[in-house]
Amino acid sequence: MHKDSSHRASVLQHVSQNIRRLRTAAGLSQSALAEASGVSRRMLVAIEGGETNVSLNTLDLIAEALGVAFSFLIQAPDQRDPRRINELAWAGEHPGSKAVLLASCPASREVELWEWRLEPGERYPSDVDADGWSEQVYVFEGCLTLVIEEQEYRLQAGEFFAYASNCRHAYRNDGTVVTRFVRNVVI
Repeated sequence: MHKDSSHRASVLQHVSQNIRRLRTAAGLSQSALAEASGVSRRMLVAIEGGETNVSLNTLDLIAEALGVAFSFLIQAPDQRDPRRINELAWAGEHPGSKAVLLASCPASREVELWEWRLEPGERYPSDVDADGWSEQVYVFEGCLTLVIEEQEYRLQAGEFFAYASNCRHAYRNDGTVVTRFVRNVVI
């Protein structure tokens, strides 16, 4: 997981609550989940107790055994929008090294990764996508105005948004400096 103690407790608590809830809902004992995942029962007891730092690989094994996405294990249990995760999942030995899972959307076929650059005043109206498609946008420079139907969202550098893209949507740079963002199209 990660070493940042301020964030560590909340994410470990999320993992603990989610694994326990999902295991119970599946009617599995800790021993049965240990056998299905290949993770020791002792490790599962420690994870469910929020007592151990767990590797991303271990969480992948548990998620697969429970039949859920990795993101379900680390997101806040009361998260209203299950696509929006925004949880620190790993921090390295060197200060500033980290991995934050921003968002997750189910995909049936593929995911396209796009890098976009909009100069000031530029606008891109996107086509309406098919049902089941979604997009994830992460702004890393400038400010992006994301228009979904008639609703506008202003995303500053460091902010992201995930949404179903089977509606009218557009990208706009209303600022005076370039806007750069990453766009995932989940098909």
